[in-house]
Amino acid sequence: MAEIVRITNHITADEMEAAYREGVFPMGDERGDVYTWHKPVWRGVLPLDSFHISHSLTRTLRAHRYEMTVNRDFDGVVSACAAGREVWISDGLKRAYTELHRRGKAHSVEIWADERLAGGVYGIHLGGAFFAESKFHLVRDMSKIALAELARRLWDRGFALLDVQYWTPHLSQFGAQEISNREYQRRLKEALRLDCRFAD
Repeated sequence: MAEIVRITNHITADEMEAAYREGVFPMGDERGDVYTWHKPVWRGVLPLDSFHISHSLTRTLRAHRYEMTVNRDFDGVVSACAAGREVWISDGLKRAYTELHRRGKAHSVEIWADERLAGGVYGIHLGGAFFAESKFHLVRDMSKIALAELARRLWDRGFALLDVQYWTPHLSQFGAQEISNREYQRRLKEALRLDCRFAD
């Protein structure tokens, strides 16, 4: 199975949502309006029932010297992610994410320190599945805090799937697993049947 299932020169919010429902996700190109649509043979997921938090991160969470918000600055989180190493977050993708956010199907978790945006994560929400797209930090550990707060929120609200696209050594510290596309499709189908609320 080829990982890239198609290449287009356009993208819309409707196309993006339909793709996620099929287990496909898009990536942009900083050089122009080119979008590759990916369906990995092996998929990275973060099990919500066994999300791992290190001792040092647990101490940071308990100290709670930060403020966590949801959807206060979606555009700010996406822009901060794009300004980092995530060059695949093109302007076309930003527009599609923003439209899905307007429809209540894309969300951000923001972490604030000293009243400034210090870290965050954003992604797509369909049914009981959350597809985490990217995270960033401007203050040490704040992207980890954002991911931990996201996972806790999803668990508390009955979500069944936290998709992180690819397993990486960085994500393995949180308990990320790599599963086959066949198993991913099974979990995705079950998660999409659920009716979970991300934001109040």
